[in-house]
Amino acid sequence: MSRQHRTGLGRGLLVVLLLGGTVVAMLWALQRQLVYFPDRTRVPPAGEVVAGARDVTLRTADGLELGAWFVPATGPVDTGMAVLLAPGNGGNRAGRAGFAEELGRRGLAVLLMDYRGYGGNPGRPSEDGLAADADAAARALVELGYPPHRTILFGESLGTGVVAALQARHPPAGVVLRSPFTDLADVGSHHYPWMPVRALLRDRFPVVAHLATSEVPVTVVYGDRDSVVPTALSARVADEAPSLVERVVVGGADHNDDVMFGAPVADAVARLAHRVG
Repeated sequence: MSRQHRTGLGRGLLVVLLLGGTVVAMLWALQRQLVYFPDRTRVPPAGEVVAGARDVTLRTADGLELGAWFVPATGPVDTGMAVLLAPGNGGNRAGRAGFAEELGRRGLAVLLMDYRGYGGNPGRPSEDGLAADADAAARALVELGYPPHRTILFGESLGTGVVAALQARHPPAGVVLRSPFTDLADVGSHHYPWMPVRALLRDRFPVVAHLATSEVPVTVVYGDRDSVVPTALSARVADEAPSLVERVVVGGADHNDDVMFGAPVADAVARLAHRVG
């Protein structure tokens, strides 16, 4: 190879390395925009959306005031228990109102939280920030008359990472994980196999690791046609949960299908509540 060819090859490799480094730097800087998709729209008062619901303010340890909705039990039998509902990474609490009503009809009160940056709330989401938001929600439930032993933590998708960590800090009566993942890097690696996800990802949400030594009863619910969180990851969470009570596989269901916010999932929450209540 001539000296000219070697020089040209060296310059080409340098360009590739510089371009690759630029892409990695951009992904590092913008990664949270690939994880969190908040609907920042301010939501209406709770009572205008769900009959009997009321607005609640969550006060975080880092000084934020976050809006949330408290939906009382409406069923013929009040279980005396409440569900802390930690949503996924998109939308806001208005999109979960119907599911809160499903739970209410089963005798369960619901605290429907929104994270920082969602639903008109101040702040920007991050793993540490969402942990602080969940802690504030747990404190609010105590003030509403529902201490941890009368609380079911319900996490949806990204929210499974939030409640898996919360149950380690404040053990509840039970946990329901809807469409959980083992950790967020596993989901990212599935969707972006060409990216060094594990090296870049700042927010990890290690669900399996938080459950590894937990004695809290757990129910895992997932669809068998999930295109967002691979079904195999949800199945692995159920396989590795040391205190698994029930595994509910919703046949033919994708991640955001209506059925995943409907009766089969609400029934699974109610079964766990009756078991541990």
